[in-house]
Amino acid sequence: MSWVEIRNLQAIPLAEIPRLPIEGLRLQLIEKIKRGGRLVQFFGDKSSDGVVLFAVVADDNASRLYVASSSFTAERVYRSITPEAPSAHLFEREFHEEFGIVPEGHPWLKPVRSSIPGIAGDETPYEFFSMEGEEVHEVGVGPIHAGIIEPGHFRFSCHGEKVYQLEIKLGFQHRGVEVLFVRNGGRPIYLEKLAESVSGDTVIGHAGGFIRAIESLADTVVPRRAKLIRTIALELERTAVHLGDLSALSGDVAYLTGNSVFGALRTRVINTTMAICGNRFGRGLLKLGGVNFDITPQLRDKIASMIDELDEDVSLAAEVLFSSASVLERFEKTGVVNRETAAAIGMVGPAARASGVKIDVRSDHPFGGFEFIPVHKLTLEGGDVFARAYIRFVEIQQSIRIIEEQLSGLFAGDMKNELGQLSKNSLVVSLTEGWRGEIGYVVITNADGKIRKVKVKDPSFHNWLALSLAVREEGISDFPLCNKSFNLSYCGFDL
Repeated sequence: MSWVEIRNLQAIPLAEIPRLPIEGLRLQLIEKIKRGGRLVQFFGDKSSDGVVLFAVVADDNASRLYVASSSFTAERVYRSITPEAPSAHLFEREFHEEFGIVPEGHPWLKPVRSSIPGIAGDETPYEFFSMEGEEVHEVGVGPIHAGIIEPGHFRFSCHGEKVYQLEIKLGFQHRGVEVLFVRNGGRPIYLEKLAESVSGDTVIGHAGGFIRAIESLADTVVPRRAKLIRTIALELERTAVHLGDLSALSGDVAYLTGNSVFGALRTRVINTTMAICGNRFGRGLLKLGGVNFDITPQLRDKIASMIDELDEDVSLAAEVLFSSASVLERFEKTGVVNRETAAAIGMVGPAARASGVKIDVRSDHPFGGFEFIPVHKLTLEGGDVFARAYIRFVEIQQSIRIIEEQLSGLFAGDMKNELGQLSKNSLVVSLTEGWRGEIGYVVITNADGKIRKVKVKDPSFHNWLALSLAVREEGISDFPLCNKSFNLSYCGFDL
C-alpha cells in the first residue's frame, strides 16, 4: 500500500506523502482499519488549486503511523468511508463542514460546529433526530448549564423514563483555536499559552502535544531532565483529574464520604503542581525547548513524600468506595459500551480501556519521558460506569509508580535548549496520552518554514458518541452518572 510510514513525532517533507486518487485512499483506508489500524487524523488543508485531504492511521502494535493524502480540485464529492469504518463518521462530517466536499452515503451528515441560530447570519437551525409514538417525548437540556459548565445541548428521546436516543449538539463557541495557532506562529510565548488553553483541564497534555510537534519540526533535542519533569507534571495532572472524577462520581450516587475524601486528595496533588511552577493546573511550566521551572532536591523529596502518602490514602478510600453496596448498585451494569462498539467508533483513553480496548499512547507511541520507561496497558472488560470509575483508580496507582520512577532518575542536567528553525514544507504528527486519552496534533509548515496549518484533536472528539450510546435503554436519571463517568470536554471539541 502506498502510504508513507513514520513514527510519533517524526517530521517528514510534504513531498514524501503519497497523493492518491480519493477512491484509492478510501479503499486503502478502509482496508487498514479492517486489519486493525486506527484512524488518528483525517482533515483538509487549502492548496493553490483546491483542497488536500490528509489521513493518518495508527498501527499501535508496531508503533507506526501511516500517512497519505488526496486532492480535490473541481470534484466536490466522494464515497463516504463511514458505512464501512464507523470511526470516520465525525472526521468526515468535519471535513464536509469546513470545505463543502460531500461524503456521499454518509448516514448522519450533520454539522459539527456550525448551524447554530444566532451565531452567524448564514447558519440555519440544526435538525435534531425525532421519534414518534404513543407516550414518546423529548427532554432538552442546555445549551446553557448551571455554574461554569460550557455550552452543549442534549436532546433525549424517551418513552417514560427510558432513553431510546440521545443526540448531543456542541460547537456553540466558535473559538477559532486552529486559526490562532497560524496567525500567531511567530510568537512562541503566545503559542505556548494558546496550547495550554485548548482544554483548560488538560494544560500539560495539550501544551506538551503541541510543543513536542514544534520541537520535532525544529529538530530540537530536549534535555532528558526536562523530559522527566514534563512527564512528572503529566502524571500529576492525570492523577489529580482522576481523583476529581472519583469525587464527582461519588457525589452523584450520594456517597458523600468519597465525594469529600477524593476531593481533598485531589487538592493535595494540584498543590504539588503549584509547588513546582506556581500554578495548580501547570500553566507556565512547559516551554518550547524544555521547561521553565526545575525540581530541586528539596522539592523532589517533598513530591516523593506526598506520593507515598497519597498511595496509601487513595487505596484506602477506593477500597471503601468499591465495596459499598449502594455505590455498586448504581455503578455496575450502568451505561455499558462493549468492546466491539468501543473499537468500531474509535474510542480512546480510560473509557476505551474500561471497555477492553488495549490502547495507550504512552506504550504504543512513546514520547518524552516514556521513551525511558515501559508503561503497561491496563484494561477492564465491563464497559460500564463501574469499569470507567475503577480504571481511574488503577491508573492513579500506575501514575504514582511512574512519578516515583521519574523522580529517582531526575539527575542533574539542563532544563531547556534553544529552539531551531522549523523545517520547510514539512508535516509532523504528535500524539500524547492525556488523562482523557489520545491528544493529536498535526502541524504543517510552508516554504518559509512558518506554521501553515495546525490540526488539533482532543480525545473528546472520539468519545462524545460513546456517551450517547452508553445511555440508550437507561433511565434518564442515570444520565448525569454516565456523563461524569466519561467527563468529556466541551471546549476541547469546540475548536
